[in-house]
Amino acid sequence: MKRSLFVAGVAAALMAAWSVGRVQGQSGQAEKVIFVSADQAKYSAMGNGVSMAAIWGDAKTGAHGTFTKFEPGRDSGMHTHTNDVWIVVIKGAYLYKDDAGEKRVGPGDFLRVPGGHKHWSGGDAKEGALFYEESSGKFDLIPVK
Repeated sequence: MKRSLFVAGVAAALMAAWSVGRVQGQSGQAEKVIFVSADQAKYSAMGNGVSMAAIWGDAKTGAHGTFTKFEPGRDSGMHTHTNDVWIVVIKGAYLYKDDAGEKRVGPGDFLRVPGGHKHWSGGDAKEGALFYEESSGKFDLIPVK
């Protein structure tokens, strides 16, 4: 059951990636097959216990898809993002909290965070988190005071 939910989540993420590429005129990007294994991807340290591996696009400039890792206990604090962010967890757990409550987003689970939505996120204290993340625009993290 969890495996079928995971496959459905990945399929939804891939469809969103295709849609984003079409909307933003990246038809060349959307028309080629992309395969990247999370275990074989080349991760770059972003600082503060986060590392990312680009799959498509560029998180610094626009629409993108990445594998992202949070080290165990990662605490991103309360923040927002300018653009929507879609997440499918692969390993560990992505911890999420907003005014509606807390969620433990585990392997096979999907989470959409709308742009401008105030929330807290972090990684499981023992396992951290590995997740596929994509966005319709560049990635930013805007701390909430």
